[in-house]
Amino acid sequence: MSGTSEEKFILWFDEIGIKDVPLVGGKNASLGEMYRKLSEKGVRVPYGFAITAYAYRYLLKKAGIEDKIKEVLKGLNTKDIENLKERGRQVRQLILSSDLPEDLEKEIVESYRRLSEKYSTDNVDVAVRSSATAEDLPDASFAGQQETYLNIRGEEALLQAVKKCFASLFTDRAISYREDKGFDHFSVYLSIAVQKMVRSDASSSGVMFTIDTESGFKDVVLITGAWGLGENVVQGKVNPDEFYVFKPTLKEGYRPIISKTLGEKQYKMIYSEDPNEPVKNIPTTEEERRRYVLSDDEILTLARWGVIIEEHYGKPMDIEWAKDGDGENIGTGELFIVQARPETVYGAKKMSVIETYVLEEKGEVLVEGKAVGDKIGQGKVRVIESVDRITEFKPGEVLVTTMTDPDWEPIMKIASAIITDQGGRTCHAAIISRELGIPAIVGAMNATKVLTTGEDVTVSCAEGEVGRVYRGLLKYRVDRIDVEKIPRTRTKIMMNAGIPENAFVQGQIPNDGVGLAREEFIINSHIGIHPNALLNFGKIKEDIERLKGMNYSYGLEEEIKRLEELVREIEERTAGYKDKAQFFIDKLAQGIARIAAGFWPNDVIVRLSDFKTNEYANLLGGFLYEPHEHNPMIGWRGASRYYDPNFKEAFGLECKAIKKVRDEMGLKNVKVMVPFCRTPEEGRRVIEIAEEYGLKQGEDGLEFYVMAEIPSNVIAAEEFAEIFDGFSIGSNDLTQLTLGLDRDSELVAHLYNENEPAVKRLISQVIRVAREKGRKIGICGQAPSDYPEFAEFLVREGIDSISLNPDTVLKTRLRIAELEKKLGILPEQ
Repeated sequence: MSGTSEEKFILWFDEIGIKDVPLVGGKNASLGEMYRKLSEKGVRVPYGFAITAYAYRYLLKKAGIEDKIKEVLKGLNTKDIENLKERGRQVRQLILSSDLPEDLEKEIVESYRRLSEKYSTDNVDVAVRSSATAEDLPDASFAGQQETYLNIRGEEALLQAVKKCFASLFTDRAISYREDKGFDHFSVYLSIAVQKMVRSDASSSGVMFTIDTESGFKDVVLITGAWGLGENVVQGKVNPDEFYVFKPTLKEGYRPIISKTLGEKQYKMIYSEDPNEPVKNIPTTEEERRRYVLSDDEILTLARWGVIIEEHYGKPMDIEWAKDGDGENIGTGELFIVQARPETVYGAKKMSVIETYVLEEKGEVLVEGKAVGDKIGQGKVRVIESVDRITEFKPGEVLVTTMTDPDWEPIMKIASAIITDQGGRTCHAAIISRELGIPAIVGAMNATKVLTTGEDVTVSCAEGEVGRVYRGLLKYRVDRIDVEKIPRTRTKIMMNAGIPENAFVQGQIPNDGVGLAREEFIINSHIGIHPNALLNFGKIKEDIERLKGMNYSYGLEEEIKRLEELVREIEERTAGYKDKAQFFIDKLAQGIARIAAGFWPNDVIVRLSDFKTNEYANLLGGFLYEPHEHNPMIGWRGASRYYDPNFKEAFGLECKAIKKVRDEMGLKNVKVMVPFCRTPEEGRRVIEIAEEYGLKQGEDGLEFYVMAEIPSNVIAAEEFAEIFDGFSIGSNDLTQLTLGLDRDSELVAHLYNENEPAVKRLISQVIRVAREKGRKIGICGQAPSDYPEFAEFLVREGIDSISLNPDTVLKTRLRIAELEKKLGILPEQ
């Protein structure tokens, strides 16, 4: 068809760009923009064409149904779900029963043939996607409002899919959404993308955000993926793999995959032979569930593309990706971008006020899953497993279902919280709940079985990555802090951190870095296995065979059984790792890196492991390697472990993890701290051994600090200052060792007090020596978090930094700002 672009039925991707939203909708305009502008930068987009909004208007006019549609929608009340369903059905039927105009049909068929020729086949397989002209405006995400049809082959099937797409402009959810957003139904038109399918049915696909969707942290790319076609990830039918990549050092050429989480990936969507049902879901194999859907190189490639796309559009983006199958007749094995739209929740937000939801009571946990957002919601449960029953839902209830799709949106917006059995952080339920500002828990597995309609629950997404559903209506509060009004101080206000999943949120609280990043939480929660059990995994298996070959007694049978159970559990936790020690290195590195990324570019001081023997014994396999001590608090811990032949190699794994964070991921803001270092000689030995494993003091700015937590650290401070770059006062241990008491003993707990003059004298002394020797000095113990007067004492003594628990950072900063003002101490410029 000739004429201007405004009067064409078909526009190819290389003919359109982002300015053409009125002609081809947001989805198509974005595909054309990327195909034309970003292909030269390496971003691959499958070719295709757009059936224009003009073609849609032409259909309505030629079929004479526009007035009939207006009549059906007259007096519509979207709150009446039954009424909405009936009117939506009538409008869709009007469009579906109309014939496509002959000239429009002819152009669609000719374009399809041309696309088939380009891919050297008779009936090329295509994705047929709806693209609304008002789509993806900054304050309105039309994502998922209209239909997509996959694996469409042949001219007849294509024409049917086109009519279904046109009709999907009037799905119940789309009608309801437009009414809520104030869009006139006849000022929003539909265009359709006809795009070469990526054969991800034989590979993998997923969603990528160039921002953290939970915290709004803008320095990461979040990639999710599953086996098969991407609809399962988008719709939340599976719990996908998740990957985080840190953008600042990615741009510098490093490989900063700071987090990898294996999802269950229960199903995969593949091509079907049935022309009426072109795709189907089948269960994944055990091997597929235990394997990541992307290699590290592929993760990094997608992340780089995400950054290129984000920089081109100048805003955070929500992107769909797919990987071609690899083999004869199923593709090239290459990655492709199949869709990109602006991220609509955090992309436009300015973090001027920080809202923190705090649960003030604890209760019985009924269900757990992945937390979406960081809010708390409450109400009566309403379990609905089929969209046909959404008319039963009442405003303010907690929606509990297997999963949601856009058909559920009319009731999602009136829910106090949403809980789904299935889905990951980029599924439909997660995206819509974020946009609506409603707390949601996805991937809860059995919520629909455990929770019952009518019971009162509290849904908490305010406790990190794990979302919890508590029985009853628990008390909670909302703290609001105006970031713009937080004063600067000369004394650095740092944070104690240990939970990697909280770093992206905590890093946005005004701070000067992390004064204490504990390895213990990462080792406990993300690894859970004694490092020596991983290093000696092969030997443990040999021991089992050796014991089996002996003429053994009942006692040996028990020992064999115990070791076999240990091997089975290690295999389960380290799925995908042949080298079990590498599992420890990777998981520890990712945990540290996530904290370092959240607080970049400020210093993050990582304390090497400080488990006591009883705590190490509690790790999987720990019983094989840990002695029994009567007082582990002052036993084999800290520096004394690192050079001991029985632990040296395990210490080496920690060093390799930190080296990986700094050298491979580029997070040079990580510093190292040695705990419980009793003598200067111990300090020298630890630094020498760390160098053996690749951590060299001074190289690329690497600094080593020592905990000042034993009286000997203070008494010999001058000698320690010759070895280390700085000190961090550990007031907890320093108090117990100065006062000669066990801080775990209730019998002497009343004597434990950091404000005792003897303790404060030691702290004054080590601050004075550090300043004389030109060494940094901070504190990371509990005292300044608990006692305001203790924080003031430290400022008066001239301490460089105070590291606090996250919940006390802001109020302590305000108090110290007041004190510095009174003392005439001015913030550094």
